[in-house]
Amino acid sequence: MKARIGGLFALLVLAGCASAPASAPAKAPDGLPAVPVQAMDELTTGPIMGTSRPTRVAIPKLHVTSGLMRLGRAADGTMQVPPNADVVGWYTGGPTPGALGPAILAGHDDWAGKDGAFAGLKLLVPCDEITVNREDGSVAVFAVTKVEQRAKAAFPTGEVYGAINHAGLRLITCGGQFDAGSGHYKDNVIVFADLVKAG
Repeated sequence: MKARIGGLFALLVLAGCASAPASAPAKAPDGLPAVPVQAMDELTTGPIMGTSRPTRVAIPKLHVTSGLMRLGRAADGTMQVPPNADVVGWYTGGPTPGALGPAILAGHDDWAGKDGAFAGLKLLVPCDEITVNREDGSVAVFAVTKVEQRAKAAFPTGEVYGAINHAGLRLITCGGQFDAGSGHYKDNVIVFADLVKAG
């Protein structure tokens, strides 16, 4: 009997939550730059921080605090995933949290019957706070702007990964119904947030 595990996320709709810890494929979006490129004639808005690797994320409303591991791509082009329910990953193909563009953090909804770090994402509402500690000692404070649950067949790739004129953050996990046959959740929960304080 397959363990109901962790639904991470999919960078593209083609991939979803794995049915076993060893495989949770997530293809990186084709055609998007590794770091979103800012249009030369578009002015940035809000605070912007320099590049510094994120080390920890906290979501006070959910009583979540997690170290951050790096998530790159495996040799087959799939997204690497956190190895358990508790840790959250930062996608290294995008900006660091606080820098210009949409930084991506991903975590499991559940893993082997245990709630994952991002199990409560759907409970967040606009203005809820998310903080990210960075390697240079700075702290990036984000405020939630919206929370969406989207079918993986309608994943908003451009909205999540596309270029923006400010420092943004996206938290991604799986959601909706769990399909025991495929071992995948049918939806993604996506939290959108903007940088409101750079400290």
